[in-house]
Amino acid sequence: MTRALPGLLLPGVIVPLSLALAGCGLKPLYAGGTSSPVAATLGSVDVAPIQGKSGWLMANALRDRLGAMGQGGTAARYRLTVRLDDDIVGLGTRTDDSIARERRTLRARYQLIDAAQGTVVVDATAGSDAGIDVVGSEYATIAAENTALERLSETVADQIVARLALYARRTQPPAP
Repeated sequence: MTRALPGLLLPGVIVPLSLALAGCGLKPLYAGGTSSPVAATLGSVDVAPIQGKSGWLMANALRDRLGAMGQGGTAARYRLTVRLDDDIVGLGTRTDDSIARERRTLRARYQLIDAAQGTVVVDATAGSDAGIDVVGSEYATIAAENTALERLSETVADQIVARLALYARRTQPPAP
């Protein structure tokens, strides 16, 4: 006897549901792994240098993700330029008027440029923010701000790569 727990599907419902999803036209973005057309496109993106500490973190995060596509040694077909806006704002105050909480925001305006033609093919933004508790130790607060910047760089890099993957998927010729 099969019992369904709240939020779980019965085994007899999984197969028809998966067939319905297959018929709706959903296709895996990275079908074919590192040899897929999407991975080939992402692997041919060169990341331009980005200013500042946040830029260094962002460029490394992007290179890690794009380099994982396994296209090393091929000529860059695209160039990715990124401008960052990194901001920390104090939010809460204590009775002594000191700041109790901060919000660190990292926003990226990025452009994917076709290297051969020099045209911008993707022009978009990505961003995220994180809350930081300001504690009595200045060292701990600075460490928390740096950790937040590292996490935000990873998150924004994921958003950028996902958007570039969608562009690559949309511009690929249809499969036979």
